[in-house]
Amino acid sequence: MDWIILIVAGFFEMFGVAMINRLSIKRTFSTVLLIIIGFSFSFFLLSLALKYIPMGTGYAIWTGIGVIGSTFIGMIYFGESKNWKRLLCILVILLSAIGLKIIG
Repeated sequence: MDWIILIVAGFFEMFGVAMINRLSIKRTFSTVLLIIIGFSFSFFLLSLALKYIPMGTGYAIWTGIGVIGSTFIGMIYFGESKNWKRLLCILVILLSAIGLKIIG
């Protein structure tokens, strides 16, 4: 259950970052509210998950989910670059998170 909580925390992290990008396009109170909600849930769930998962591993995976997911959201919804070098860096982040889980 702790890993599910960590993954959901990562999804809220992605949501918060996407809303920051949206804020740069459209400045509204509702966007600010969504940023606050996204990051609040993300930090709260991360704190719950870190009670059972080692901090280094949990934080790295949470950050990895946020980075990878936000990058793909940027590519799909905000027209950011889909350069192969960028995708290669995402793969390195993903493999690093998997490696931490395996050896941690």
